[in-house]
Amino acid sequence: MSTDKPRIGFVGLGLMGHGMAKNLVAKGFPLTVCLHRNRGPAEDILAAGAKEVKTHAELAHASDVVILCVTGSPQIEEIIYGESGILSAARDGLVVVDTSTAEPSSTAKIRDDLAKKGTKYVDAPLARTPKEAEEGRLNTMVGADDATFAQLKPVFSAYCENVIHVGGPGHGHMVKLINNFIAMSIATATAEACAACAKSGVSIRKLHEIISAGGVNSGVFQMIVGKMLESGDLSGLKFTLSNAMKDLRYYTHFVEALPSTGIVGEAVHQSMVNANLLGFGDKYIASLLEAQEKLAGVNIVRQ
Repeated sequence: MSTDKPRIGFVGLGLMGHGMAKNLVAKGFPLTVCLHRNRGPAEDILAAGAKEVKTHAELAHASDVVILCVTGSPQIEEIIYGESGILSAARDGLVVVDTSTAEPSSTAKIRDDLAKKGTKYVDAPLARTPKEAEEGRLNTMVGADDATFAQLKPVFSAYCENVIHVGGPGHGHMVKLINNFIAMSIATATAEACAACAKSGVSIRKLHEIISAGGVNSGVFQMIVGKMLESGDLSGLKFTLSNAMKDLRYYTHFVEALPSTGIVGEAVHQSMVNANLLGFGDKYIASLLEAQEKLAGVNIVRQ
């Protein structure tokens, strides 16, 4: 890698990836992107000076660091192992950064396979929302050795406000799953509590008032109940229920493999499965409230 800013390759200009790529270009990193069907999000990135290639192998050849910002392990595995994938172009000195929420077992296999070609694989999943991505204020939890973390920190700082080295290779994805388990547990309990209020006649506004004044309060609670009470807004936590179901599935696999208890994790996972089966998979997390409306036969969102 040169002493100047490294050449960055980027896959995944979605809700999070667009802001990340925008900030990398704005802060002077030479950027190359590999696009798929939807070219719309790339227009301003290309206009700002990014280059485009057609395959993931070409992207690897053109880059010092390749950042992957896709949904999860199946998509990551296709990018790495698929036709004209990154593995076919892996070389000594290349670094691949996986910012997805992925299965730790898949991460470990990819890391080992790339290492045989001298390529390092770093897990650096993200926290916060697309709004902070556009502002360059995401959080990232990085699993890497000390030297690689130091090498990559200026890259992460281009789109992150908080860059946290959580441990060695693999620990980033593990911490992310645990983080999302806690967040989705709060969301699930919040939705169930609102259903209990609606069914019993207890005021959800008074519940919000008392929770907001005490130790049970949280950002997740406010993004779900606070936003809903303000205007019926169910988009406060912009993360789909289909992705939440996937993440909790990965979490339950992770704790089972340790092995460690996953009693609450299994229950939260099944609440996400229920919400998806009820047709809310493409909606955001606060639509757990709508799922509870169907399950309990109550009116929560528009009381």
